[in-house]
Amino acid sequence: MTEARAGGIRLGVDVGGTFTDVVAVAPDGRIRIAKVPSTPRDQSDGVLAGWAALGASPQDVAAFAHGTTVATNALLERRGGRTALVTTEGFRDLLEIGRQDRPSLYDLTRARPTPLVPRDLRFVVRERMGPDGVVVPLDAASLSDAVDAVAAADVDAVAVCLLFGFLHPDHERQVGAALRAALPGVAVSMSHEVLPEFREYERTSTTVADAYLRPRMAAYLEHLRGRARAAGLPEPTVMQSSGGVLDVSVAARHPARFVLSGPAGGVVGASHVAGLSGFGDVLTFDMGGTSTDVAPVVGGAVQLTTESVVAGVPLRLPMVDVHTVSAGGGSVAWVDEGGALRVGPQSAGADPGPACYGHGGTSATVTDANLVLGALPDGARLGGDVVLRRDLALEALARVGARLGLDARETALGVVRVADTEMVRALRLISVERGLDPRGFALVAFGGAGGLHACSLAEELGCATVLVPRAAGVLSALGLAIGEVRHDHVRSFAGRSAEDLEAGFTELAAEALAQLPGAALTRQADLRYAGQSFELTVPGATVEALTTAFGEAHERRYGHRIDDEPVEIVNLRVVATLAGVVPDLRGSEHAAVGVTEQTVARTVLLDTGEVAARVHDRTRMGPGATVTGPAVVELPEATCLVRPGWSGAVDDLGTLVLRREVR
Repeated sequence: MTEARAGGIRLGVDVGGTFTDVVAVAPDGRIRIAKVPSTPRDQSDGVLAGWAALGASPQDVAAFAHGTTVATNALLERRGGRTALVTTEGFRDLLEIGRQDRPSLYDLTRARPTPLVPRDLRFVVRERMGPDGVVVPLDAASLSDAVDAVAAADVDAVAVCLLFGFLHPDHERQVGAALRAALPGVAVSMSHEVLPEFREYERTSTTVADAYLRPRMAAYLEHLRGRARAAGLPEPTVMQSSGGVLDVSVAARHPARFVLSGPAGGVVGASHVAGLSGFGDVLTFDMGGTSTDVAPVVGGAVQLTTESVVAGVPLRLPMVDVHTVSAGGGSVAWVDEGGALRVGPQSAGADPGPACYGHGGTSATVTDANLVLGALPDGARLGGDVVLRRDLALEALARVGARLGLDARETALGVVRVADTEMVRALRLISVERGLDPRGFALVAFGGAGGLHACSLAEELGCATVLVPRAAGVLSALGLAIGEVRHDHVRSFAGRSAEDLEAGFTELAAEALAQLPGAALTRQADLRYAGQSFELTVPGATVEALTTAFGEAHERRYGHRIDDEPVEIVNLRVVATLAGVVPDLRGSEHAAVGVTEQTVARTVLLDTGEVAARVHDRTRMGPGATVTGPAVVELPEATCLVRPGWSGAVDDLGTLVLRREVR
């Protein structure tokens, strides 16, 4: 693990689809923020531009954490490396056969996503491992043929996934060694290193994704590391999908762990800030320029899953339980062939951006709609050089409205309603469909556009509380700056006794401490009722503790438990963490206590009609300052729309705590 410089500020840089956010956290808790347009052609340009916007000396930076969308975009756009797969003879088509389930059960025209490795780049070796070891020895001639075929295919990366490689990796090691000797410039990912778990399809899919992403991710991170070094900054760490940071070198070797890098930082930041304000059960709502990410936090703990599917690719790795929808501020409004108003999945992005940016874009977006409705002010400045123009937004929305028989303002209301519907659906998926009652949760709104829609979504969900952190516009970057170092270790478990369980945990713990000395260790396991085909991950170190935790988790998730049914332990997990230097953010407030700065009122059009909304400058609102809806609170890099029936105050942390009036 890269050593952090002693003292100094902790830097978090989050690259989004539209803006790149930068947060510098000083040891005394004070924060500085910057927001600049993202640079899709080379994300490192935006990273360095954001850092430069802070105006701090590189010698003052103790640690530099980065959240990147390079791996995510490579999967979404299918722009990874040319990848080959070497597998056991007879299993060549496993990647394409999958689980025989269809993405839409009754839609016979719906096609599966294209496999990352086409059939002509899948090769086999004659060998067979079984549960107890070698069944068929690795055939040297077939290995030589496979290596020659891979060499002739001119690939950038190779995935190796052999039957029972998670239990007995000897054959995988031999295949990997032969490939690396013959192809020294080609990245090789082996399943026993990427995912030492049972289930051939998921293990193959995850290993293939790891190999597919390595060329692009490694090139980007090496480029970023060089530019950071030239700028005098520390070597960056990268946020994993599981919510902890790791060395840039690990990210380059195993990029599949970093597919949800950016969203994970947001959930970590939201959980931390909400916890300091006294809220342990929250739904995080991160609405950026391109998409919206939502996730549950229960009892202060970020919820993880190992059953994620990203861009149609199953990835069985620990990931924050985030659900993403294409409903960001830059999501494009359009009319389908049936005459219905739609929003997304297309996004105006950072270049040219929404019509109101004045950078040549002509598409009407959610941001244009909020500007026309009055929630955003004409002439507002975003991310440095972006100045919002209401006249351009009106023109864009009028073009969409012409197909619907609506004027620009009516169309803007429709755009916001459609976007809200999509986001409510996402929030219900990660709450109600996870066995969580959203009425008992607070909604943490962040991202540049989160506060504009938070009260409306909370009303739909039945949430009585909305939290808008002071750093709402850059909260993902804050999560990166304070993130802990994390290593996840997993191993399939075939033992029966308590002694077998303890021996397995002890072996994993030794492995974890060897990689991360001094780390705090957490023991977990994947359990299921006998005969089930899915598992739940629960904490615990003994059979009794794990069984009890599993019963409680099963009842919470599925509404029932079967106490007289045998329980199987499938996988053992050990999580090793080193806590980051988490500052006391209460020291970050500068405004006078209790001062509520109010400017002139602005007319805002809501679904209930026009209202005169008081406009507040958040930088002039100290702890105890109050706000009553209808109102608009303008934060640095974000805006919050307080609907009628909502009111609240700024707490000691600087979070605006809004509550809905009970009628």
